[in-house]
Amino acid sequence: MTPAPKTPDIIAVVVTFNRRALLERVLDALRVTPDLAEIVVVDNASTDGTTQWLASGVVADGVPVHAVTLSENLGGAGGFHEGLRLALERGADLVWLMDDDGVPVEGCLATLLEHDYDFWGPAVLAEQDPSRLCFPIRLPGRSQVVHAMADVESAAATNGGVLDDIVIPFNGVLVTRQLAEEIGLPREEFFIWGDDHEYRLRAEKAGARIATVVDAHFLHPATDDLGTPMAFGRTTYNHTPSDLKHYCMARNNVVNLRDYRGWLFVLAFVLKTLWFYAFTRPSAHRIRLSAEGIRAGLRNDFSGHRRFLQ
Repeated sequence: MTPAPKTPDIIAVVVTFNRRALLERVLDALRVTPDLAEIVVVDNASTDGTTQWLASGVVADGVPVHAVTLSENLGGAGGFHEGLRLALERGADLVWLMDDDGVPVEGCLATLLEHDYDFWGPAVLAEQDPSRLCFPIRLPGRSQVVHAMADVESAAATNGGVLDDIVIPFNGVLVTRQLAEEIGLPREEFFIWGDDHEYRLRAEKAGARIATVVDAHFLHPATDDLGTPMAFGRTTYNHTPSDLKHYCMARNNVVNLRDYRGWLFVLAFVLKTLWFYAFTRPSAHRIRLSAEGIRAGLRNDFSGHRRFLQ
């Protein structure tokens, strides 16, 4: 008799920082999720009582939780670097990655597991309005980005409910042990912004099978001004009110474009940034900050964001 195939060990990784209430919410959802072997929580040196709460054993019921607290805040990039490393070390065949402010809808993991990819995830919906995407995407064969879930469902209808070659990492995405061992861990020096995109680009370069499963849903608060229209509506810009996020975005985006797309794309990003903060949202401060981030990216200097953490 042929032995039944081994059920993969799936470990969820949650990265958290100073959002205990949101962490409790996502853990409540994960602890009752079938097929999960364990939950790894990476606490980025929180100061709001999260560390003490995790240490108290409050999260002992349901799927077991393994919590680690870092000695300093390493951002989402450092958190996912450590979380993925720990999950692999603890025997995961599949790792389910997410931040503390997102939450999988019931059945999300089961729907993802109906498909066989290397790096795949759910549709990430705006929690305030689940008829819209939280993060706008550009569909295959289209020049403009889309926000409406109806557009996504229509595009996936002819492909079994799947959008190939598109995924929003690290929001409820699954990554196989084989792929993680092949391409390595997220770049912890990025701190925040662009580390998830870089990981997808690395997976893409390695020939990984990437997809979004449209019927699997993951809720995430719609924040900042991602996808702000500019240039008379011809394109969008990922504006954020946070100087920390913007600095890291400018720096890390330059690194990603240089390493994976080429210098013409770097130039296009520089010009787009200048246009946005000169005409769309005029701000001399943001032009200066953008220049600092871009210069740091060109120099591979990943230390400048720390001044925002003081």
